[in-house]
Parts: sequence; structure tokens; C-alpha cells
Amino acid sequence: MTAIAILAGGCFWGVEDLFRKLPGVVDTEVGYTGGRTDAPQYKDVKTGATGHAEAIRITYDPAKISYRRLLEFFFQIHDPTTLNRQGNDIGSQYRSAIFYLDRDQEETARATIADFERSGVYGRKIVTELVPAGPWYDAEDYHQDYLVKYPDGYTCHFIRPEWTLKT
Repeated sequence: MTAIAILAGGCFWGVEDLFRKLPGVVDTEVGYTGGRTDAPQYKDVKTGATGHAEAIRITYDPAKISYRRLLEFFFQIHDPTTLNRQGNDIGSQYRSAIFYLDRDQEETARATIADFERSGVYGRKIVTELVPAGPWYDAEDYHQDYLVKYPDGYTCHFIRPEWTLKT
């Protein structure tokens, strides 16, 4: 049995590359969600005019990795305190967002955000959106597994061990 998580944390290439390596992650796919345009394409999404975020859809095995652990990792690989920005990527298409699929995911996300806020690891307020998942649109084929195809390609994502919750 598998489950799905949908997250946006800036350019989807780097987010996908890091998540695909996590034990328990079965598959990753990059795409667009959270906007107001049907069947968006990269040429439109990159302008910010569609309202969509570059996002990743993660298929995972809940017996091997929990949704909570996926979110904790998500908060380690991008800066959830910058509004509509990750590294050099600026615009609403690069926003930090959790697109929950059900009430359990929503509650887990709220608790995880609250725990990170209380921890003070960022020194600033978390601005990650928490919204119900809407329609998903696959990104073009050349975006899928981009950093596997082009290992020297651009990414502003990396694991920040200092952004770990102390339990």
C-alpha cells in the first residue's frame, strides 16, 4: 500500500532529487498545482501568472516512512520563512506550500509547522501555505528526473542538519 504527499518548496528539480533518495519513497513526479489555469505549461507557470506552484508529488510507503517524517525532511531542504522565494528563484511559483489530501494530512502538517515554529530553528516565522490539494498537472517530460538526466543542473536545495527538530 502506498500514499501520496504533494509539496512545493521552490524549483521542483532540487526538491525531487532529494526526496527520491529517501528510504520509503517509491516514486516522485514534478508538476504544477495550486493555481487557476487548466493544463498549465512551464512557459506560463514560470511567469507567475497562472498561480500554480512548481510542486512534487511523492508516492511513499507509510510502513517505511511516515507523512510526518516527509514533512520534517521538507522543512530541512528549503527555507519555509521566505515568501515566494527559494535561493535565486523568485515568484509565487516558487512558494513554500503543503497541499494536503485529507484531514489526517492537514492535522499532521499543522502540528509539524507548530513544532518547527516553537523550536525556533529558523529564527523567523514560517510562511508555508497549508491548503487542500487541487488539480495536479504533470510537468513536461524534460522536467521529470531533471537532475538525474543533468547531474550538474541548477539546484538551490540541500539538507540543512541544523534545521532538525530536537525531541
